[in-house]
Amino acid sequence: MATVTRTTNSTVTRILGIDPGLRMTGFGVIDVQGQKLRYVASGCIKSDGNQHLPQRLHTLFSGITDIISTYQPHIAVVEQVFSNVNPQSTLLLGQARGAAITALVAQRLPVSEYTALQVKQSVVGHGKAAKQQVAHMVMRLLALPGEPGSDAADALACAICHAHASQGLGQLAAPGRRQRGGRLLALADSELMNRASVRTSTARSHTP
Repeated sequence: MATVTRTTNSTVTRILGIDPGLRMTGFGVIDVQGQKLRYVASGCIKSDGNQHLPQRLHTLFSGITDIISTYQPHIAVVEQVFSNVNPQSTLLLGQARGAAITALVAQRLPVSEYTALQVKQSVVGHGKAAKQQVAHMVMRLLALPGEPGSDAADALACAICHAHASQGLGQLAAPGRRQRGGRLLALADSELMNRASVRTSTARSHTP
């Protein structure tokens, strides 16, 4: 269940996004001020596959604790996990997610959760977006010089999703985005250019 905090234009909120995984846990930190998003940091916490499970979970817990200490976020966002074809993988992923959430709560951070479908709809515009599409939109929304790695991109997308939720759909209906049935859709560059061309042609036709 996501806890949404409305922000004013003068308030700067730092959000820590977490994409949990036992082998690799992605993290992404952004600042939000009004409708402005600013990239702060991102990366991955890697656990040693040769270690026993308790040690690997401790690595994730310690890594997230260090990230919180370094970047001092105000709120954390974690992607919800659902079962997949492999029950063992689902169990391990759930334990990694539990270690991540425990680390966040231990530092007294409020934690919000979103499904992968919600994150993709918020960032890309539809819930079936591929990972590369998510990474590309994260790069554009945060004005990054290149696409971040997959795990870091997913974590940043979680943070962006919460930022969008705190801003509200009304504020998100900005150039490059439109609403359909309460769902936010991203417009392709070609569609934006076509609309701009139509507006320009219309303006010229009305010019005496």
